[in-house]
Amino acid sequence: MGTAASSFLNPIAAERVDLSSTLSPKTLARRAKQRRQIQGMIAVSYLVDALVLLIYARADTIPLSVGPAYAATGLSSVLLYTMLSELGFNDRFKDHYMVAQQSTASMAIMIAFAYVVPEAGVMFLCTLFTVFAFSSLRSTPRQTATIWIAMSLGLAGLFLLTDKPMSMPHGNYLERMATMLVFILTIGRCMFIGIFSSALKQSLYQSGLKLKEAYKRIEELAELDELTGSFNRRSIMRMLGEEIDRARRNGAPCSIALIDLDWFKRINDAFGHPTGDEVLRTFAITVFANVRPVDRFGRYGGEEFLLVLPDASQDGACRMLDRLRAIIADLDWSAFAPSMRVTISAGVATLRPDEGPDTFLARADSALYAAKARGRDRIAYA
Repeated sequence: MGTAASSFLNPIAAERVDLSSTLSPKTLARRAKQRRQIQGMIAVSYLVDALVLLIYARADTIPLSVGPAYAATGLSSVLLYTMLSELGFNDRFKDHYMVAQQSTASMAIMIAFAYVVPEAGVMFLCTLFTVFAFSSLRSTPRQTATIWIAMSLGLAGLFLLTDKPMSMPHGNYLERMATMLVFILTIGRCMFIGIFSSALKQSLYQSGLKLKEAYKRIEELAELDELTGSFNRRSIMRMLGEEIDRARRNGAPCSIALIDLDWFKRINDAFGHPTGDEVLRTFAITVFANVRPVDRFGRYGGEEFLLVLPDASQDGACRMLDRLRAIIADLDWSAFAPSMRVTISAGVATLRPDEGPDTFLARADSALYAAKARGRDRIAYA
């Protein structure tokens, strides 16, 4: 039932828009399977009601032919919709279950048999109620109103335009047993509808959670560099602007560091780009493990990274970067290649009054070039 329930989400009107050409074969196969499940439940329902009619026939309440005729009519309807489904006709509609059409057909069968066999009218009227209740779970408000109007017109014709007495047989033991079964089945179907509705709510809730997780993941991917897991350039630049504004509001210091992996092109040339990617990932993980929770670290471009250090003074930022430089240099890079050695150079700058992000970054960049000019594996302050 869970598969069928999840497929009943997002009800939409049964507009004629041929969607079969836009859906994948896997989706079409899944939808066809769901429709077969629904038709199977409808077929079982007709057969169970036919058995009740046979009990009424045994009690001489109705002719013996009514049960088989009812089963044949209902199963013919099921067979028709199953054939349409297997031929892919249903996939031309947004509502590929064709709820309004099937519900109207089922209600017409119930009203017709209530007219022909009013002696067992209670069963057809109870089944009519459950058909409408079940169809309303999947119908749009417009569809529900249409089905209700059709049902109301049918009942008006049955009760007002004929003098057929709708009976609830209970004159003998078999009649009482059959009528009891009618009410038991009606209550059971109502319980099933309640369970089905609960499954819809649970499925909708789970879908909502998955959607939230997907949106969260999309947001993370939009902010993060795929290779290193650090923030991408757009995100780190936005964070830099936010930290500059916060530092000015609070009168607090703010420092940044532009970090470059020394001779990284040589690493790529000597050991290959996959190894170079692993070096970048290892470097990023090491930085994450050795900075404060408030610090922001992002990939500025290529092998160049930007570290934003809120509330860090000139001396504090330089000490932090020099410690980080020593940690990177002391790592055992031989796991990637026996002769590999990785070091970093960094240019550190501390925010000046009324300084914008571009000027701030330009000073850090000048300091980085100075560190490289002095032999690399060192920190320079702007």
